[in-house]
Amino acid sequence: MRLEGNTTHRQQQNVILLVTLMFVIIIPAIIPYVRADNTNPGVFSIDSKPYGISYAEWTGRWWQWALSIPKDTNPAADNTGKNCAVNQNGPVWFLAGTFGGPAERSCTIPAGKAVLFSPINSECSYAEFPNLKTEADLRACAKTQEDHVTSMQVTVDGVTMKDLDKYRLQSPLISFIFPKNNVVGVPAGQTQGISDGRWVFLQPLAPGKHEIHFTGASQDVTTTGTQNFADEATYHLTVNP
Repeated sequence: MRLEGNTTHRQQQNVILLVTLMFVIIIPAIIPYVRADNTNPGVFSIDSKPYGISYAEWTGRWWQWALSIPKDTNPAADNTGKNCAVNQNGPVWFLAGTFGGPAERSCTIPAGKAVLFSPINSECSYAEFPNLKTEADLRACAKTQEDHVTSMQVTVDGVTMKDLDKYRLQSPLISFIFPKNNVVGVPAGQTQGISDGRWVFLQPLAPGKHEIHFTGASQDVTTTGTQNFADEATYHLTVNP
């Protein structure tokens, strides 16, 4: 009886040891992928990998989504939210800004979706700027445009986000296809580009009603004058349970 008791006790100890080792090995591997930001609760940390993909790579996917949709159904050209669900796939829901000026949109999204958007960003591609020949040229072009940002603001459910500059980054080199009647007016076809911008990556919102509001403005002084740009978007989101 004593021998049997000792064997059972050792088995229990082995199980406890195995579980402990699993936590030691697995938990550190998981944390970088789900880590929240310390400055703005509910936002993924910019050095994390939501769903196993880096923050920067997700911004590239946002641009692939935004530039692949023809102008007549493009969410950035929509003032009501009727095109909010166009080409939305995967665990992250993309929200578009505008091509200038304000838009107020109502949008229903499934529960469990993270939300990615930018108050203001820039993008340069070989198709739009044929004088650019290298990835370094594209990066310099996108950076120069984004350096002209003068103001931006983001509120989520009435709470103003802090220190948006900490979320500025460039995408990897991205490949995408411009469709016919695309939003930038270049011939349809495949190209490559780089984006630069401030990005907000929200962890999944609770089921119910939410409001996201963001604005951005930039000013570029050139030899031909001053070019001003400002966009503003208000999203009334319904997250289905």
